[in-house]
Amino acid sequence: MGALIEPTIEAAVDQQIDWDRYRRLVRRENNELEVQPYQVELLKLQRHLEDNNLRMIVLFEGRDAAGKGGTIRRITRYMNEKRYRAVALGKPSVEEQSQWYMQRYVSQFPADGEIVLFDRSWYNRAMVEPVLGFCTEDQYESFMRNVVGFEEDLVRGGFIVLKLYFSVTKKEQLRRFESRRNDPLRSWKLSEVDLQAQELWDDFTARKYEMLQRTHTLLCPWTIIRSNDKQKARLNAMKMILNAVDYGGRDTELDFTADPKVVVPGELELKLMDADRRRRGKFTN
Repeated sequence: MGALIEPTIEAAVDQQIDWDRYRRLVRRENNELEVQPYQVELLKLQRHLEDNNLRMIVLFEGRDAAGKGGTIRRITRYMNEKRYRAVALGKPSVEEQSQWYMQRYVSQFPADGEIVLFDRSWYNRAMVEPVLGFCTEDQYESFMRNVVGFEEDLVRGGFIVLKLYFSVTKKEQLRRFESRRNDPLRSWKLSEVDLQAQELWDDFTARKYEMLQRTHTLLCPWTIIRSNDKQKARLNAMKMILNAVDYGGRDTELDFTADPKVVVPGELELKLMDADRRRRGKFTN
């Protein structure tokens, strides 16, 4: 892999380019160089899944602007397009609303040798839908009672299931929203639902806590990814995916250890949230 680029004022002046823009471009290039060895490992993992007819599902959950989509793009950048799918389902159709809730997700499940990455998943019913009033309380409770058994059946049936929750602070979420609003190339990413996220922050936090408490299990645990730093979040998400599968040819020179400041087990996140509530009187993240 190439060596990291060192930005210099001289280089910026010589090329008559804006210094701030130059630094951003250098930082972006260095970020890409940092994750490239792990992208190579992801290709090895993908080949292992194909050779052994394994099926892998990765759920990317978290608040709006938490970095889920950008992480998925980095993970799949060099993958064989025939053996993976990134799934981001929109609003259910009238027909889908009349079906079993899980049906439209199950229809997207991987075949043998495939990996499917869900940019939001059936856990919409655990957070987004109840907060925004898109489901009834009975529908929410039915989901919460049955989802654990559903996921455990998947694992027993041979699926590899990884659940990642991207956690961003309220302040950083607002900064990203404002960045989108002021960027004509990304303004399309700012939806009406996004605009409610700050106002409903505490409601989403309460639902997050209940989701972790009721659906974090031994067979299908939650892993929290602290994503205020997008680069660290992307790198550590890659490590979690790679560590979920015992594939051959792993590069022994690479560090696959997750950063404990970025990656937090679901049970520890619950303890941290409990401590935060006792100290402050409410959840703050």
